[in-house]
Amino acid sequence: MARMQGWWWSFCLTGALLGGPLWAQNDAEKKDDAPAGHKTKLAIIHLDNPTGVAVNTAGNGHVFVVSKQGVFRYVPGAAGSPSKIFLEVQGFPSDVYGKGPMYDIGPLGVTMWGTDRLIVSDGSRKDGEEVVRVYKIADKAPEVNTIPKEDAAEFTLGPIAPGDQSPNGEGNFYASVVWNDAIYVTSNGDDTKGWVLKAEIKDGKPGPLTPAIATKEQTGVDAPIAITVAPDKSALVIGQGGEVNVPGDSLLTFYNSEGTITKKYATGLHDICGLAYSPSGKLYAVDFAWVDPSQGGLFELVIEGDTCTAKKVPLLDKEGKPLQLDRPTSLAFDKDGGLYITVFGTGQDTGDNPKGGVIRVEPGL
Repeated sequence: MARMQGWWWSFCLTGALLGGPLWAQNDAEKKDDAPAGHKTKLAIIHLDNPTGVAVNTAGNGHVFVVSKQGVFRYVPGAAGSPSKIFLEVQGFPSDVYGKGPMYDIGPLGVTMWGTDRLIVSDGSRKDGEEVVRVYKIADKAPEVNTIPKEDAAEFTLGPIAPGDQSPNGEGNFYASVVWNDAIYVTSNGDDTKGWVLKAEIKDGKPGPLTPAIATKEQTGVDAPIAITVAPDKSALVIGQGGEVNVPGDSLLTFYNSEGTITKKYATGLHDICGLAYSPSGKLYAVDFAWVDPSQGGLFELVIEGDTCTAKKVPLLDKEGKPLQLDRPTSLAFDKDGGLYITVFGTGQDTGDNPKGGVIRVEPGL
């Protein structure tokens, strides 16, 4: 077990507990009826509704996760060494989100900007008050007595108060990317517009955060949530989540640098919350599946002509049994090709402790 360094919260890092491969057999030794799938391990537990994950792939490989509790830094252990987790930013307020099931949420998304900055998109305040924070980070986690408060950011973008472009103000800033010298942020404020926000970067500093792409007007579906960049940097790739109580309405969309939609695909998925390209160039999505979490999971999105097919990726737990992800919310690949996925439930008995966590899928996707 690994404990939060100098922090009263303790987290169970199963990589340290297992100390070895989750399942190891030669192909010749596998039983014919053994389920096929990608091996996983439970990296972190006791997270409270985690919604964002980012990996410093260009730097030290550290993993950053946001949950209602704050921003955490996960340091994967080298061979034979335990993994560790640290609190990176603390003191966020919280809000409540949902239709039907209601969830307490804090910061919603986290993205690397280079190797020494974190972009944290906020969901912890009311619409019209939420902001995007940019934090300068060191190569190591802060000491326990120097953990910064959430307002100790290098830059703060927003809020976007009620006005002509957003009658109620913007809120639930879910995810972000850096592309073409700008920060793009998905927002779930004005459902008639479905704004993606933008802050241009000049001389290493982000400018004002402004509504930039009205996705609802171009797609007919609201709630842009997931966002990434095409491998050749030619397009923004956005997962249009749709209504949480409407099944199968999520879209996969592509936008050019002018903010004009160039491709739109029905996916049949319920609520796309995260998108990421693997090192092999394949596109993956996680589906929260609000109406029926048993239908959610990790999916490969395969585009052929005008059609996008969502293929569910079979996963295996530490015992080699099929694993169903419980309300996945985000995903990010590490430099080795492993995939980190945040989930609201880990399937573990955590008692009175939070039930969310992070699962790592072994390289091979």
